[in-house]
Amino acid sequence: MRKSIRLNLLAAAVACAAPLLAHAEDLVQIYTLARSADPTLALADANKNATEENVPQARSALLPQIGASLGYTHTDSATNSIGPVQDFNTGNYVLLPSNTVSRDRSRPAQATLSQSLFNWTNWTRLAAARAQAASADSNYDAASQDLFVRTATAYFGVLTAQDALTFAQANEKALARQLDQAEQRFEVGLSAITDVHNARANHDSAVAQVILSQNAVENARETLSQIIGKDFGDLKKLREALPLTKPEPAQLQAWVDIALKENPSLASANHLVDAAEHAIGTARSGHYPTLSASIVRSDVPGWGTSSQTFAGDTFGPFHGNNITGSTVIGVTLNVPIFTGGLVSSQVRQAVFLRDAAQDQAELQRRQVVANTRNSYRAVLAGISEVEATKQAVVSAQSSLDATQAGFEVGTRTIVEVLQIQEQLFQAQSAYSQARHQFVLSGLQLKEAAGTISGKDIEAVNALLE
Repeated sequence: MRKSIRLNLLAAAVACAAPLLAHAEDLVQIYTLARSADPTLALADANKNATEENVPQARSALLPQIGASLGYTHTDSATNSIGPVQDFNTGNYVLLPSNTVSRDRSRPAQATLSQSLFNWTNWTRLAAARAQAASADSNYDAASQDLFVRTATAYFGVLTAQDALTFAQANEKALARQLDQAEQRFEVGLSAITDVHNARANHDSAVAQVILSQNAVENARETLSQIIGKDFGDLKKLREALPLTKPEPAQLQAWVDIALKENPSLASANHLVDAAEHAIGTARSGHYPTLSASIVRSDVPGWGTSSQTFAGDTFGPFHGNNITGSTVIGVTLNVPIFTGGLVSSQVRQAVFLRDAAQDQAELQRRQVVANTRNSYRAVLAGISEVEATKQAVVSAQSSLDATQAGFEVGTRTIVEVLQIQEQLFQAQSAYSQARHQFVLSGLQLKEAAGTISGKDIEAVNALLE
């Protein structure tokens, strides 16, 4: 949670400073847009908030439960009967009809207060809910850190594609000059028609490569737009003087130890193991007794009328009012004796789910270790790759200059020139990719270790111009 707060503060600070930045958008500006618009991060935030609500819901079972009810009843009744009645004059019994009509109304009101005194299920569910909330919080931190890398990857993906387009266009222009030169030499009889055909074939291939590179630029820009939710203008590029520093600390195991302690995805998996452990306690509590107390207060005021018709004479109506009140205080002990094997099955199921959570956590741990090691080695290899590809560009350019000069004096063929030109194009593209990947590898290492923060994005942003 503290990491999330720091990330939000960074985004807010950058948003305030954004209007003062240069016209070309840099990585911090792009990240600020992604922070507020990325649906993947918003999804993680919504899931975190929803999962955290399980805690107060579980806690509510431990608190008093108060309820009240108010009703209204209206009852009309009529009774018709025939019964024997003694005649006082003759002493004989005769059957006479009797009819009773009544109308009653009441407004019953009841208030109930109940409190769980002992129910182990409520406590284990609360503990499981807290563990699940901690897992969701870690998932959000993982999504926040992933947004750093996804944004940077898309950003440098655009720069790499733009560099490739620039190199492809330069290669096409160089091959166009070679084609013109081959045609001119053929026209004056200094070269064969095959030189023209070779030059034209390579130039046509370079034109196609330019088209592919243009499409790659659009695709890369679309990938970044998908994260920030809008179009963007020019991006600042990586400066030429790139510091090729090794990771700090310089020991691989040190990075693995940090990852095992700080990686949020691994922390999330471990919290789910804790939640599964508490779920076992919840299942076992089905064998335990429960104790609860309650107070119920009831008041039933009523009023009504009644009348009776007997032997043709009507008596009434009679009006009456009454109120009935009661207070019931009780303690209930519930002892489960036999549930048909349900609780035992639920316990076994919870144990299996706990084992699955542990296996998932172990799988996540191994993945984190592997990612950390691979990222660490990628940074070290990236240093050598940047240096090697840079030298390859210098060598290819020198070779092209020498081969072109040799072609001018007739000691080299057009095929050799075209081959060296292609090598220069490939070397330039490889150098651009190596530079951008080296920067990304550093961010990926810190993401694997779980320590990437806004300062790392600011450090990379300082390398742009």
